[in-house]
Amino acid sequence: MNMMQKQHSPPLPSTPTNRIRQRRRAKSLEVLPDPSKLNGGSLLVHDQNKYRSMWIRTHSSLWMLGGFILILYLGHLYICAMVVVIQILMASELFQLRRRVHEDKQLPGFWLINWYFFFTAMLYVYGRILSQHLVNTVTSDQFFYRLVNSLIKYHMVICYFLYIAGMVWFILTLKKKMYKYQFGQYAWTHMILIVVFTQSSFTVANIFEGIFWFVLPAFLIATNDVAAYFFGFFFGRTPLIKLSPKKTWEGFIGGSVATVVSAFLLANILGQFQWLTCPRKDLSTGWLHCDPGPLFKPEYYFFPIWLPEWIPWKGVSVLPVQWHALCLGLFASIIAPFGGFFASGLKRAFKIKDFGDSIPGHGGFTDRMDCQMVMAIFAYIYFQSFVLPQTNSVEMILDQIVRNLSFEEQERLYMMLGQIFKGQQFVHP
Repeated sequence: MNMMQKQHSPPLPSTPTNRIRQRRRAKSLEVLPDPSKLNGGSLLVHDQNKYRSMWIRTHSSLWMLGGFILILYLGHLYICAMVVVIQILMASELFQLRRRVHEDKQLPGFWLINWYFFFTAMLYVYGRILSQHLVNTVTSDQFFYRLVNSLIKYHMVICYFLYIAGMVWFILTLKKKMYKYQFGQYAWTHMILIVVFTQSSFTVANIFEGIFWFVLPAFLIATNDVAAYFFGFFFGRTPLIKLSPKKTWEGFIGGSVATVVSAFLLANILGQFQWLTCPRKDLSTGWLHCDPGPLFKPEYYFFPIWLPEWIPWKGVSVLPVQWHALCLGLFASIIAPFGGFFASGLKRAFKIKDFGDSIPGHGGFTDRMDCQMVMAIFAYIYFQSFVLPQTNSVEMILDQIVRNLSFEEQERLYMMLGQIFKGQQFVHP
């Protein structure tokens, strides 16, 4: 009876003495924080469900790897189609973050503006990247050649007015008391185009320079992610960064070493296949065969003479591209992970665990592509700056001709070149 009275007794009057007692009682009931959950989350080494999580993650990774290899086997155009689909899925996940049901009900059809700007940007970026490939594809048909030539010449004007039309459309949809939400959506859409779409679009440019320059950076990011996960899984003790509580220094260092070593070895393996190293000059399908450039021709390095004589090898054969692969491996292991940290900070800002749930154990496509986006643009810049010969290639000259000369002027140039070649044949029989 006394216990019942204590449980149902009215609260004590709010006096200074009683408030102090209540604070002491609440303090005594506090649970001490788990050291493993400091820094915002738990390390994998202390996670009780880590083996189940690892199995789900591994199973999904194997399915993704199998699908990725199949698409690689199909060739350049199918790989580009895969990149476009992934970009659309990523944009869909990110657009959803800023949408609010109540506001969207008052603005029917407003979400279409997001996709309008997205596809306008796609037309601009891919038009710039693939214009010469499109010309090389339709040169056999005079009508399509003239049509494509006109589209390329006025491509920038077309995209500009499409963008202006979208801005006018946005202004006409502005509604009183909804300005802040609408301008927030407008700014969010452009951030997605800059941070996500523009960077990942350089992947397509890498593909047409040779599938090698797409596969190697992509595999290095995957290798670093897997190696860091397993090193952190078994040895992780020291938290790395507050934005990603499960990242550890042990995983970061172990993943970096594994990625650099893998880059050197993987470049040698991939460099043996011509269909991976040959650049694609048009939009046709099928495997390519070409004379491998100097980057993919092995060079022999002899070991120093002071090494013991019982060593059976006197040297090693190395592809020059393997030295470039080391630079890509260093970037993939040290700098590219900050793309993941940026995504982690964004998720914390929106108070979500993952951008989506499309891939079991991994989250959404944005969760998997965060580091790939950073790596794609670096691979493109590195290839253009340090790998591609800095000369006026035939393709570059033809691109200038197509952009700046009309069809009649191109015919005249063709006739003049024919006369020059005929004259050279008479001089040099």
